[in-house]
Amino acid sequence: MDLNTALPISIHWEIQTLNINLAYLFIYRFDQIPQLNSSIYQIDGWAVFCPANLSNQSIYKYFLDNQRTTGHQSIIYGLRELNSTEINQACSTSSINSLPITDKPYNFTNDYGLRIYTSGCYYFDSNNQWKADGLTVGPLTNHIQTQCFSNHLTTFTGGFAILPKPVDWSYVFANADFMKNKTVYLTVICVTVIYIILMLYARFFDKIDLQKLGVTVLPDNHKDDQYYYQIIVFTGQRKGAGTKSNVHFVIHGDDNDTLIRTLADPHRRILQRGGVDAFLMSVPKSLGLLNCIRIWHDNSGKGSSSSWFLKYLIIRDLQTMEKSHFICQRWLAVEKDDGKIERLLPVANEFEKRRFSYVLTKRTYHSVSDGHLWFSIFSRPPSNQFTRVQRCTCCFVLLLVSMFLNIMYYDLSNEAKAANSAEQNSLSFGGLYISPQQIIIGIVVELFALIPSLLLVQMFRRLRPRRKQLSPLRKALYQVKPISEIKTDDVDEKKSTRKSTFMFPWWCIFIAYGLCILFVGLSILFIIARGIEFGDEKTQKWLASILSSFFSSILFTQPIKIVALAIFFACFCSKSNDDDKEANELLDENQIDLDHDEEYLHKVENKSLFTYRSPIRANRLNANEIVYLRQKRLKEIQMWTIIREISIYVCFLSFLYILIYTNRDSNSFLQVDHLRKYFLNTRQTNLDYTKIATVDQYWNWLENSFSTNLRAQQWYNGEVPRNLSGFIDDKSNRLIGWATMRQLRVKTRLCSYRSSLSLTCRDDYSFSKVDKQSYQPGWTNITSNNYNSFIQEAFKYKSSDEFDSYVYVGDHGSYGGGGYVYEFRGRLTDLQSNLSQLHQLQWIDNRTQAVMIQLTLYNPNVQLFTAVTFLVEFLSSSGVFPSVRFEPISFYVFTSIYQLVCTIIYMLLIVYFMLIEFQSFCDLKWRYFRKFWSYIEIGIIACSWSSIGVYIWRFRECQRIGDLFKETNGYVYINLQLTTYINDILSFLLSFCCFFGTIKMVKICRFSQRVYLFIQTLQYSAKELFSFLTMFTIIFMSFLCLFYFLFISKLSECSSLLGTASMLFEMTLMKFDAHELTAASAFLGPLSFSLFMIIVVFICMSMFISIISDNFRRARENITGKNQEMLSFMLKTFMQWTGLKKITEEDVQTQKDERMRSEYYDPIEKFPDKIDQLLDALNKIYVNQTKDNPKLKQA
Repeated sequence: MDLNTALPISIHWEIQTLNINLAYLFIYRFDQIPQLNSSIYQIDGWAVFCPANLSNQSIYKYFLDNQRTTGHQSIIYGLRELNSTEINQACSTSSINSLPITDKPYNFTNDYGLRIYTSGCYYFDSNNQWKADGLTVGPLTNHIQTQCFSNHLTTFTGGFAILPKPVDWSYVFANADFMKNKTVYLTVICVTVIYIILMLYARFFDKIDLQKLGVTVLPDNHKDDQYYYQIIVFTGQRKGAGTKSNVHFVIHGDDNDTLIRTLADPHRRILQRGGVDAFLMSVPKSLGLLNCIRIWHDNSGKGSSSSWFLKYLIIRDLQTMEKSHFICQRWLAVEKDDGKIERLLPVANEFEKRRFSYVLTKRTYHSVSDGHLWFSIFSRPPSNQFTRVQRCTCCFVLLLVSMFLNIMYYDLSNEAKAANSAEQNSLSFGGLYISPQQIIIGIVVELFALIPSLLLVQMFRRLRPRRKQLSPLRKALYQVKPISEIKTDDVDEKKSTRKSTFMFPWWCIFIAYGLCILFVGLSILFIIARGIEFGDEKTQKWLASILSSFFSSILFTQPIKIVALAIFFACFCSKSNDDDKEANELLDENQIDLDHDEEYLHKVENKSLFTYRSPIRANRLNANEIVYLRQKRLKEIQMWTIIREISIYVCFLSFLYILIYTNRDSNSFLQVDHLRKYFLNTRQTNLDYTKIATVDQYWNWLENSFSTNLRAQQWYNGEVPRNLSGFIDDKSNRLIGWATMRQLRVKTRLCSYRSSLSLTCRDDYSFSKVDKQSYQPGWTNITSNNYNSFIQEAFKYKSSDEFDSYVYVGDHGSYGGGGYVYEFRGRLTDLQSNLSQLHQLQWIDNRTQAVMIQLTLYNPNVQLFTAVTFLVEFLSSSGVFPSVRFEPISFYVFTSIYQLVCTIIYMLLIVYFMLIEFQSFCDLKWRYFRKFWSYIEIGIIACSWSSIGVYIWRFRECQRIGDLFKETNGYVYINLQLTTYINDILSFLLSFCCFFGTIKMVKICRFSQRVYLFIQTLQYSAKELFSFLTMFTIIFMSFLCLFYFLFISKLSECSSLLGTASMLFEMTLMKFDAHELTAASAFLGPLSFSLFMIIVVFICMSMFISIISDNFRRARENITGKNQEMLSFMLKTFMQWTGLKKITEEDVQTQKDERMRSEYYDPIEKFPDKIDQLLDALNKIYVNQTKDNPKLKQA
């Protein structure tokens, strides 16, 4: 524990034992490691905790006051549990004078809880400095309150301090090596590089934003028009909201209407996504009170740029300064919404302007684009003087200051979190506990971080321009109207309708950037210093915490706060004067002094009588043209959807194959092949493991082959192997720990069948019939000391928990994890001697059901672990059946950065697929599960995420094994059985991922007519195939039962149901041996074979082929040309893009003909409607005449 603090502290230990009958020895030493045994006594203090000293909470307490810790840098303590003899000696008397010392290691038998905390007593001296002179921490101090003793009358205090620990600069400069502190240095470097990249981005887009400013004078304004309107157009933020089409409009007023006008700017692009564009329109005279605006476009943009999402418009009369709002919030697009490209927008009343959806949209957009400091770097309003570069700088300063404060208070925060959740002074919310110290630390950190960020942001926002600038509106007016006609002499003297705001002088920008440099420099200095003090490992933990809090704040906390505030203001504060924040820079609230008296207006009216205005022609599409363009646009959208789907799928499949094949080591097969040849000895007939048929042959293999292969022998030239301790005899693979041989036995019983003979029987292995009794050597209960411990332990039962083993599935049964275990430990001569004794003691007898040898090998040359399992099964029906399994495992998670990057990209693609499928499910509801490809997508997603979970599981298991191997240098038994199971599960999941991913290729290739025909054939024949499958299953099961029961004891293929089914499927494929069936039964064999061939092969297979052929014909007859048409359209577009095929006049004429044909209709089709209209008109005339005839007669 570190005692290097500015003020002295006391140290308190609390030990909570789970067994109140246990006692402990506690020792400590200042600044060095305590050592205590019979020959060394290097401690500064000790204590024995006896059960008699326990408090009511079963807690032992010990403390050192602040007087004893003064002058020391650290304290190291130790704790040991006393055995029963030591407890009787040390705790039998009331006073403990002797120190229990032992040289033997003693493990803890029970768990215990340990709490360590510090405290102190301090006062302020005359210089306002904290001092501790004359103050001592008392013994009644606990983790809730502090007891202080004072020998003077100075006011003092005790408890925690919220000031961070000072930096030890001497230690920092002595350990400022880059390689020792890579994390903190690389963190600062990466943050700086990201800042530079963002600065370049921000500067580039700041220049682009300058092009978006200003008020555009409409090109179609007439030079004689002197009545002006300002039009502000707000384009939405949705994807593809901007347009390159020509936008036209007509404004209708009480007194007059405009002609068809066009929103255009020859110098810059307008109506971009999220843009705010201002225009100056001139008309001959006032339109009066505005009623509505009709706005449309000609759909002349290419691709998605033809569509337009209009939020709303503001039209202001510059003479009366009256504003009119026209709310749209809809698409003007042929392929979206209702497919219309023309809207009639009435003037919005106060109720519509305070509508919840409208206000929420405006406030949320402004809050995100301008209020969220990080998001505003990418979406800052162009008219705002707070530039992207300044915003980026503020974000950089705020990030570094937050990192600085976080790292300075990191230790204090961790100490506060480690406090007991049961404190009386802490706030509890369910399972969450917050101490007062945490609250104060949080307030201090937030306050210190808020002050510089708030100061810098406000300084940049409120900077007054260096030179006085005209508003964009006045600049536009100066272009169309002489300066003499605009009264600007007393503009500055007039009061603005806006509230005056405090502004900093222009030169404060240098102060702001100077403060940024100061804050950044100090933050980086202290971050590096405290990171060096922490060390690289602790710095990585701090970095993980700061990154998680940073991204959670940006991506979750801040957006949620913005949306919540927008909803609140939309609900309760919708009536706001500042409802045009997006256009504040474009709306000049000062009165524009235009000459608009009555005489002037009459002059304009009179002049307009003699001024001829040519009508403006705008391309307005009719209904048929819109339908044609909609179809064309939908084809383009479908084409891009297909291209995007194919591209993403190719990327997904590529990364999937990369991940699967990089998880497979090419040396695995070579390693397994070598070990198989090495251990099985197939070349030696008398030692061939695969040919073992009796117990004696098994013992012979164990004693003369397996045991000799476990130890490295002499080289071919007779030299003794050096530095090969632990290696097997191939000199390449190291044995991890030692090999084990485990026997599973069953209980015996009297045979249950009735007979005059009294025989003993044993059943096949099952978990309920396992023998778990421990024996003495020779399977007796007579104690004998003539054998070593390895032999004696081989006759004692060990559970699966003791042996760290799991269920193993063999060829003839599943076997539990427990058993009678012999460990292959010692020299080769010891192994051979022990095996010989086990053979003599009949370790394998008639009750033995299975013998399993397990060992773990590591090949450092190829960095592969291999779990080897030799299983010999002894069935109750007699017979010995050997089997072996080699499981190569690579513990390395990522062998290269390339593999890590591929994994990250693959998971991002899986997240993308999840979003697509979730959207599809929301659209289709339960119909989603009727689609075949839905299950393929679900399979890919489920297997991928399951693979990630199993991957993490395997990583933790490998990490545990690696730590155990590192601690013991490999001299411990390590069972890789669980790891191999996990690895097998991972292999299964990755295999199914590959299967589902590859089969999805059929869906991607559906635009090929042949592939589409194949899919349609399967869809048409689905019901018939299901009926056929039901019938075929019944017939096949009947023949399965027939062959199984007839030939169960005569044919090896029919010894099991699975083998019989395999044989019948082979017969279906015309692969059979008729002589074998005849030999099994001269009459029943040929008869059964003939029936199977006639019914299954000839009849059923013919029916299957007929079903497929018939539905193939139906699919070919009913196939549509949509996919082929789409493929032709894609190829044609591709050829045009690449220039491989140029558009000729013939192609243009063909396209016009197709368009005309799509728009053409036969007049005879509307002839009945015209006749109906004529008859209706005649009927009305007749009715009117009938009503008027009586009146005419009276007249």
